[in-house]
Amino acid sequence: MNQDKKSLLVIEDDPGLQKQLRWSFDNYEVLVAGDRESALALVRRHEPAVVTMDLGLPPDPDGASEGLATLKQILELAPDTKLIVLTGNQDHGNALKAIGMGAYDFHQKPFDPEMLGLVIERAFYLYALQQENRRLLQTQTNLPITGIITRDPGMIKVCRSVEKVASSDATAILLGESGTGKEILARALHHSSARQGKRFMAINCAAIPETLLESELFGYEKGAYTGAAKQTLGKIELANEGTFFLDEVGDLPMPLQAKLLRFLQERVIERVGGRKEIPVDVRIVCATHQNLKKLIEEGRFREDLYYRLSEIVITIPPLRERAGDAALLAHHFKNKFSVQEKRPSLNFSQEALAAIEGHPWPGNVREMENCIKRAVIMADGPMISAEDLGLQASIAPVEPINLRQIREKAECDALMKALARVDGNVVKAAELLGVSRPTIYDLMNRYGLK
Repeated sequence: MNQDKKSLLVIEDDPGLQKQLRWSFDNYEVLVAGDRESALALVRRHEPAVVTMDLGLPPDPDGASEGLATLKQILELAPDTKLIVLTGNQDHGNALKAIGMGAYDFHQKPFDPEMLGLVIERAFYLYALQQENRRLLQTQTNLPITGIITRDPGMIKVCRSVEKVASSDATAILLGESGTGKEILARALHHSSARQGKRFMAINCAAIPETLLESELFGYEKGAYTGAAKQTLGKIELANEGTFFLDEVGDLPMPLQAKLLRFLQERVIERVGGRKEIPVDVRIVCATHQNLKKLIEEGRFREDLYYRLSEIVITIPPLRERAGDAALLAHHFKNKFSVQEKRPSLNFSQEALAAIEGHPWPGNVREMENCIKRAVIMADGPMISAEDLGLQASIAPVEPINLRQIREKAECDALMKALARVDGNVVKAAELLGVSRPTIYDLMNRYGLK
């Protein structure tokens, strides 16, 4: 729990009640506002969790219109704020109206400090619970799919895309460099789909000789060729009712491209040496590191097949474009292999981390995994050095992570946007940013803005 005082905003135009409320709740940092404008400025600046307010505010101290308008704007600015309305005995209808607009509770005047204190304490507690719940939900939401280690927004977006299309039977193609995790994502598509209880079959088109690839895909009948002693089912047929993953589809020979296209259109196969059409219910997921459109231009890949395969296209960013993921993955693999090699006390030196962040990782996550495993085995002492990694020094210096510089840039950008939005009006810019007018002048002088 934060040891600093919690901020309680009191919106009250009566100076006597202001003083009484401030004195009654001196265990909080009591902020006082007497009208709508000052109240909104304090909400922007301090973002208080709890607000007590009188509905009778100037210029309508005998009515509730100004108070209700203020309540509405506060909830628009900070929807989670707990608003406690203080009302007179004859103002029950407006109190209920305020509750209907989103106020947390109401309390009658003259207020009992002890009773109102309990309401305020409960409001702070509820606010803290809601914030903690939101944080936990956000943590769960941000967890990428199993097998993917990332904090990069682009990669998280890819994971979300996989989750969205998993329930569909549309043919999907995963595009990305070698080592980016295409098969992991293909398996995630299968395990998140209605076919998860059936088989996931995978074949790498680049790893099997062209003469054998057709038989691997479609199977063969007994006596189809010399050595075919019995009927053998192909991988596509074995994946019936499941998912078939065709890796490196860019290496598929042209004759087989035509046969695969027919299967995608008709959803039937013929085994090598057979004449019978066999229906197969399977979801096709493909992957390649090649530029298929370029292969089409070169006449090495069928355009009609490309459009059949690319009902859903998911492009996976390379590791060098994933902000912060290099160091994150390095620590993950270091922890994993340190346990395997019984060296739990290993850590990276600062030079090693700089080398990891500066390396372009052409082999992506696969290269990273092999590199860290080798470093864990080769490290002499408790520190993994840059030499243990075996990476060439980066020509470009690694950009320093300086919180002050990052904060100043964000501050300057926000100030320029605010001034532009209010056409240079310093008072309005201060309200928009939730700071005082002198602070705006200080920031303008610091960043040379006029």
